[in-house]
This record gives sequence, structure tokens and C-alpha cells, in this order.
Amino acid sequence: MFKRDISTQMVETILETGEIIKSYPEDKPYPSFLILGFTNEKPIHLVVAKNSKTLDCVIVTAYIPDLGLWEEDFKEKK
Repeated sequence: MFKRDISTQMVETILETGEIIKSYPEDKPYPSFLILGFTNEKPIHLVVAKNSKTLDCVIVTAYIPDLGLWEEDFKEKK
């Protein structure tokens, strides 16, 4: 996350304001989902796993989506 110039504040903002664009209910050990958010007009994807028993969330990864791989809205892969 930090190697990609994504700060803790950016992640917190996206967790609060982002949109879930894909769910991965079969992921182990916890179901996860992909969130799209924007900070300073920069798109960022978060993959977040959620423990349904404790409701704890784990940030699996955070990255800036590549327009070569994602549609212009950053919601679907090409």
C-alpha cells in the first residue's frame, strides 16, 4: 500500500465513501469484496475481507487500477 503511494488516510476515506463493485463470497478465510473510491480525483481499488463473526475487516490490498486493464469507469475489467 505505502509502496504505491496510498496512505492510511486515503484507505479510510475510500472505506467510508467508496462503492462495492464486486463480491468474492467464496474467498477464504473470509469473504471479500472490491471497493472503488476516489481521492484527489485518483481512482483506488481496495480488496477487503470481512470476518462475518467478529465483523472485523482486513485490507488485503490497495492499488491504483490500470486503464490498460480496466474500463474507463474502473468498475469492470476489459
